[in-house]
Amino acid sequence: MSVRSRIFSAMQQIADDQKITLPRLQDDLTLHETGFDSLAFAILVARLEDDLGIDPFTSAEDAAFPSTIGEFVRAYENVPA
Repeated sequence: MSVRSRIFSAMQQIADDQKITLPRLQDDLTLHETGFDSLAFAILVARLEDDLGIDPFTSAEDAAFPSTIGEFVRAYENVPA
């Protein structure tokens, strides 16, 4: 399963748990438009760290939190090995 698919799957699981109706996930969708609050994003990042073994927001010194779904996915796809 690709990183993108794993992220989208985790987002859907969290949305279901939190009773959030996710819009169609597209690269240009802003993270704000997902309906996730700070707790939902914290859960997402923690789950992805468990699943993927990385947290790109703490592993890079110059990491900035992304503003769109595409930027979020790329943050995980572009973590150096």
